[in-house]
Amino acid sequence: MNGRRATQALRGIALVLAALLLPACTGLPMSGDVNAGLELGEAPEVNDLLLVASGPPPGASPQEIVEGFLEAAITPADNWSIARTFLTPELQPTWRPGVGVSIDAAVSSRTVSSSISNKDAEDATSGDVKVQFDLVANVDEFGAYSESTGASNVTFTVQRLDDGEWRISKAPDGIVIDESRFSLVFDGYPLQYFDQSWTHLVPDVRWFPRRTSIATTVTQNLIGGAPSPWLAQSVQSAFPADVELAQDAVPIVEQVAEVALTSAAARLNQATLARMRTQLEETFEACGVRVSQVRFTVDGRSLNAGIVKLRDETVDPGSLILTDDAFGAIVGDQISPIPGISEEIVGLSQDVAAIEVAADSSQAAVQLADGNVYRVGNGRVDQFQAPVTTVAPSMDPFGYTWMVAADDPTAVQAWGSDVSVARAVAKAWPTASAISALRVSADGARVAAVITVGGQHWVVVAAIVRDDGVPVELGPANQLTRIDDAAHDLVWLGATLLAVLIPGEGTPLLTQMVGGPGTVEAAPAGADSLAGARTATGVRVRDAEGTLFAHSGSAWREIASGVRVLATRAGE
Repeated sequence: MNGRRATQALRGIALVLAALLLPACTGLPMSGDVNAGLELGEAPEVNDLLLVASGPPPGASPQEIVEGFLEAAITPADNWSIARTFLTPELQPTWRPGVGVSIDAAVSSRTVSSSISNKDAEDATSGDVKVQFDLVANVDEFGAYSESTGASNVTFTVQRLDDGEWRISKAPDGIVIDESRFSLVFDGYPLQYFDQSWTHLVPDVRWFPRRTSIATTVTQNLIGGAPSPWLAQSVQSAFPADVELAQDAVPIVEQVAEVALTSAAARLNQATLARMRTQLEETFEACGVRVSQVRFTVDGRSLNAGIVKLRDETVDPGSLILTDDAFGAIVGDQISPIPGISEEIVGLSQDVAAIEVAADSSQAAVQLADGNVYRVGNGRVDQFQAPVTTVAPSMDPFGYTWMVAADDPTAVQAWGSDVSVARAVAKAWPTASAISALRVSADGARVAAVITVGGQHWVVVAAIVRDDGVPVELGPANQLTRIDDAAHDLVWLGATLLAVLIPGEGTPLLTQMVGGPGTVEAAPAGADSLAGARTATGVRVRDAEGTLFAHSGSAWREIASGVRVLATRAGE
């Protein structure tokens, strides 16, 4: 696995505790929002303390100027105004920091070298400074995060000004920031897009500089932007292409977001307006923007926009387990059976390897130890006419059960109500030679997997393209991260996180963001399976002895024993 390096000491900066409002800029949006003042005793929306870098000290050498410029990436206020002080007056207005972010391993791992030697420094008027760093990831101009590892080189041209001070006269656009401070300066914001049925919302995480309010930034990107390319085939925006923001600010007054749109919005029907409002309000909620409603206006006149009823989420009933004599949700020390499913599963004559229960508890996909898969529901047990497989089946919210053989990853099949008829899902992992886990998301628009490509094991996601709910093909695989071995198990933790149980010393448990970085912790010794949840802390882990564990702070606590199978619920 690509290990994360330890946090390094901060160099060359002044750490100032301040609450900053970040005004508008080009590239990665920084425009500030107008907000109503807080009521007495009310807490601010965000209480983050931001890092403030120092400007160039008098008499700094070319190398020190470049190092200070790189450090100034931690302060995006006023369109990275502190970083611009390291540039010549000619370069300051044309340098574009918002075109992207290069995330490197650590400040201390950077190698900085200058073409100007110490003995020539007195007489030199210009030169080059080269920086080599260990790249970890990139964020593009639209805020999309992607893992990207390897050595990277950047060259800066420095020039001596008339006052004798050195400044940078040529620099690449974008910024470089180390991994330990990236999450202090940037945060992930899940923009929401509709699925193809207009019944689910699907998150698309983007990374923007942290700030007191993010309302204007996310609105600009939702209305004026587009879904990430890997996701685009399975989602859609309610905002028509000819509808734009009429002003570069989204004021929030008494918890109402006032969104001024161009005149094209006045011609939209009620269904479109309702979807637009729902999409933006749900984006605000997901991004932590506190509003009671969104109000659209055109030329100062309010538009009558309702809201769309989304498909209800099933209440999480607790961990689903199979013991020697019961199957169902464990609550305290009791197991609550599922009508039409539990008795039939307990009565199976063969050992059970895996169980996935539909979100509405109407049916379950049960894989036996011999690799055959059965549908259980309404008191019936029916065998799918599918090849045997060691990969656990996965169910989607449209009533399809997904299966794939470990040694034939491109032959993904989805089974509907007829257990004798499979639908081939085209374009599935065309470069993969093996697959160890597959899981469809709760929204049914994405599928996650652990595949083997060229001998390397990758955690990937792909968009699901459907025709009236029927899965027909997958979009291109989006590689999230590389791991050391095929996965023991893979589950969803809410809409934007995956948990992956990896074989190896200490039984690593990876929590990986879809569209962001991942973290690793040690699972309980002997862990062999997972159950997902709606939050990262809700993950459940079973060990080879049949003990079930849950998080208790940073530790694990035992919550049950005698668990033969830890079942999963569709989308988790």
